[in-house]
Amino acid sequence: MRILGIDPGSVVCGYGVIEVDSARRLQLVEYGVVEAKRQFPELPRRLEVIFQRITQVIERTLPDEAAFEEAFYGKNVQSLLKLSHARGVAMVAATLRQVPITEYAALQVKQCVTGKGRASKEQVQFMVHKMLGISESNPFYDATDALAIAITHALRGGAGAARSTERRAAKSGGWADFVRDNPDRVVKR
Repeated sequence: MRILGIDPGSVVCGYGVIEVDSARRLQLVEYGVVEAKRQFPELPRRLEVIFQRITQVIERTLPDEAAFEEAFYGKNVQSLLKLSHARGVAMVAATLRQVPITEYAALQVKQCVTGKGRASKEQVQFMVHKMLGISESNPFYDATDALAIAITHALRGGAGAARSTERRAAKSGGWADFVRDNPDRVVKR
């Protein structure tokens, strides 16, 4: 399965694409950043650049699924609004190409990649580089964060794994057997 990770931002939007096989071995496909503010100071044009570049990445790498970092509220409402716009155009780019989207909180990503929910950007970058065999020194934390989001999706099984589990359950003996055999995957309401 090929996974596109997105660390959205209206100034710098990070992206990373990885391949994961059935044994959950990870392989780097591509990563980088869209530096939209460098090209245009006004938000609508930056959103256009983000949409176009993410669309190009999707067309070039053909991901099966996409994983996004969830938006979180800090102290600045204006920053949150701009971030939300950037997330939206990146999500539309994926949705228009029929790429299913899953979202993860930053805490989940850090926990999955480093084992610590409060890990620093440097710790996340170090672990992503180790996991994917990246030897170059990459100053773009946004790209590293995007790869971390994709890795989280891969290691948590992703939406495709959930769908294939559902298909196996339906073929094997139905939901009763699935619930009995997978109590940790059942959410009680």
